[in-house]
Amino acid sequence: MRAIAPAESGCLRVKGFEISYEVFGAGDRPPVLLLPTWQIAPSLIWKMQVPHLARFFRVITYDPPGIGGGERTEDPAAFELDRVVDYGVALLDHVGVAAASVVGLSMGGAHGIWMAGRYPERVTRLVAIATVPPEWAFGEDPAFWERRDSYDGWEKKNAHYWREHYLDWVTFFMEQVFSEPHCTKPIDDAVAWAMQTTPDILISSVVNLALMPSVPLDQILRRIECPVLLIHPRDDRIADIATSRAIADARPDWDMIEFEAGGHGVNIRNAVRVNLEISRFLSAPAPKRRTLRRAMARPTPRALFISSPIGLGHAQRDLSIARELRQLVGELEIEWLAQHPVTRVLEDAGETIHPLSRVLASESAHWEAASAEHELHAFQALREMDEIFLANFMVFLDVVRDGAYDLWVGDEAWEVDYQLHENPELKTAPFVFLTDFVGYLPIDSREDSRENCLTSDYNAEMIEQVTRYPRVRDRALYIGDQDDIVPDRFGPSLPLIRDWISEHFTTIGYINAFDAGDYADVRAVRARLGYEPDRPLLVCTVGGTAVGEHLLGKAIAAWPLIHAEHPDAHCVAVAGPRLDPARLPQHPGLEVRGYVPDLHEHLAVADLAIVQGGLGTTMELTLTRRPFLYCPLINHFEQIYHVAHRLETHAAGRRIDYARCSAETLAELALETLGSDTGHYRPPGPGAAGRAASLIAELL
Repeated sequence: MRAIAPAESGCLRVKGFEISYEVFGAGDRPPVLLLPTWQIAPSLIWKMQVPHLARFFRVITYDPPGIGGGERTEDPAAFELDRVVDYGVALLDHVGVAAASVVGLSMGGAHGIWMAGRYPERVTRLVAIATVPPEWAFGEDPAFWERRDSYDGWEKKNAHYWREHYLDWVTFFMEQVFSEPHCTKPIDDAVAWAMQTTPDILISSVVNLALMPSVPLDQILRRIECPVLLIHPRDDRIADIATSRAIADARPDWDMIEFEAGGHGVNIRNAVRVNLEISRFLSAPAPKRRTLRRAMARPTPRALFISSPIGLGHAQRDLSIARELRQLVGELEIEWLAQHPVTRVLEDAGETIHPLSRVLASESAHWEAASAEHELHAFQALREMDEIFLANFMVFLDVVRDGAYDLWVGDEAWEVDYQLHENPELKTAPFVFLTDFVGYLPIDSREDSRENCLTSDYNAEMIEQVTRYPRVRDRALYIGDQDDIVPDRFGPSLPLIRDWISEHFTTIGYINAFDAGDYADVRAVRARLGYEPDRPLLVCTVGGTAVGEHLLGKAIAAWPLIHAEHPDAHCVAVAGPRLDPARLPQHPGLEVRGYVPDLHEHLAVADLAIVQGGLGTTMELTLTRRPFLYCPLINHFEQIYHVAHRLETHAAGRRIDYARCSAETLAELALETLGSDTGHYRPPGPGAAGRAASLIAELL
């Protein structure tokens, strides 16, 4: 799922060929044209820039012939540098833009330079990133056409090799584009993009002097009138930084930033810094109304809580910490950077939600889009969130830039934690990181499996980040006890997760959002909630996203069978904040509800709960010693490994397998478990929220 959808899209025929385009952001904002690069990559190459820039600019992108939504043609004329520039100018005319800022990457840097030189009245500012000279693509190269017995390294830049080993070529090429360690995701993305085109199209787009621009570089540089920013990483394996340095020497009035690292794909690998530099140079307009606070003049300390939207349990435990923190500190101003459905819980609690929360890209919607029938490959879904995570981190930077907070608290704010380690110079306040699991674990655990290699690589990068910059996390709090931590390793040759957490986290115990003693008198609580005290009560709930819809449907299908055995029983099916209760079936004795505030109260007096495998709900049931069936999502590593291990440690609940559980089987298990003895449960101890608050308060 993309972090932002285009406001406008379409196709346009220009000079005999068809291009596709997308426009993002409001039409009254200053326009920015993001240029295409070589036919090996579509405009998705800008996915880390578009969401951020579209908050301040009207962002226009296009795919030329040969890639993305562009026409598929092997006619070399479609790939002429001058013609690709003309596509962009015609597109500006089509969307009604007289002049725009222009940004180009790689070959797009060359497109931008020639656009600014040929059409100076159309380009107000230019950013050229890791510019490839036209000679790299179009220059004479006899070796390109020679057949070899073997091809090694850059010898793979060869027409015969491309036709016969295209996948190997694009994999090699993208490994040069993203040359730093831990680049598996951008490499995978870029290889998939390259597979949108064909080797013959690529062959038609290179090693052809007829594709060279009509005006030579030295003349084009003299014609450019607008301000220009050159950006180039020093470790670029595709475009020698000498090219940008020579251009900067020829035009000393231009700005140049050299990135020490990042590789040719620096706009993805070092997206935060690239976004900040582009915005600065293009003069992204500041909000019309701003409040700048001087730290020493603030009457009370200020904290920003970033609460993950994946599971409403995060919001409840964060509210518990916030309450304890206010008691310890006294006056404390807290703002929340959060999104639906967490904002629903925070609003009910009377908390202050930062207004920029409304521009966050939806993580819950992404999870729902990535799911199938009671299935969510959580690790893969997390990998696919890179665009959303980056977009939301850029929002976070805007929040803290003007917020002058004394403290940041991130509950599983993985994007904030990751990017602060990548950019520690952006940290301007103490940062507290909380989580109830550490370590990606593969569903396919074979040592040589692709998933095992990827999860190990992600874990290794996190370990390296924390080792290199331990100061980023002023407090790292593990929400659980030592026994709750899985006994697995982070991967082959990597540490045991339990040992590493002991060294780098403080275990605080599980945070209970309520006192179980308040629900000891079940009859009284039932009466207060409107239930008949002596009537058996079942509660079926599947969390704050729509991913659990199929499990809820199966539980509802099982209800008539349960009801036949217990005609006096009452079942409450909770659709939650993202499912429409009207879509769910109705049966005698069944009550279907939407979002239920304080759902834990209803669960605390249930004779049986049927729930998903999320940690928050299952631990609430463990705390109140209620019988429950829990069903982990298929391929969800956290629910299958981390949560299930914790529940085994606490001897709580009965695990069921969705794939093997028909409505009849579920009814049978429910009847066996209904009202069963739970004296063997080992509920989590009290005081974890207070311990967390005490550790956090030290930073204030």
